[in-house]
Amino acid sequence: MKMRFLVSAAVAALVVVGCKTPTHVDKGTIKATTFSFLHPGPLPEAAFAENRQQVHAMIHQAIANNLAAKGVQAVASDGEVTVAYMIVVGNNATTSAINDYFGYTADAMALADKAHKAYTGNAHRNFFEAGTLLIDIVDTRSQKVLERNYVTRPILRNATAEVRQAHIQEAVNEALANVRFKR
Repeated sequence: MKMRFLVSAAVAALVVVGCKTPTHVDKGTIKATTFSFLHPGPLPEAAFAENRQQVHAMIHQAIANNLAAKGVQAVASDGEVTVAYMIVVGNNATTSAINDYFGYTADAMALADKAHKAYTGNAHRNFFEAGTLLIDIVDTRSQKVLERNYVTRPILRNATAEVRQAHIQEAVNEALANVRFKR
């Protein structure tokens, strides 16, 4: 019960904080039939790089599944829209932003700072750990953010790959629930 309350408090804080982002988001129906993921360039090698790449592959698959159901197909590059995402993992003491597929912009830093304040600004002292997945859909030509949504979930520890994939698919589906495309 306490875990649910604390995660709910973190989500509520992110909702309030997320209302004012540095980037203007052009809301509305998106005209696109293809998308590609942001190309991050060479990713840094780290001790946890293998696990990180597995999680990225699961997120890519979940987003591709969701958008394909909406009639928008993944292409290797030069899609009509670009999908960028950032993962923020935190607890009531620290946060880490993984922006490999979001880009290294001032906007990414500002969003990570806001998430940090939301995670650590809680007066409750009980430990909690959660992850936030933030997804942007960007016009490839103009670089305008057409849609920005996020979802926060408790972190699963020691989950099987199947359980983790289902958890990620559920989170992506929620984050992209209101995104509409027209051809």
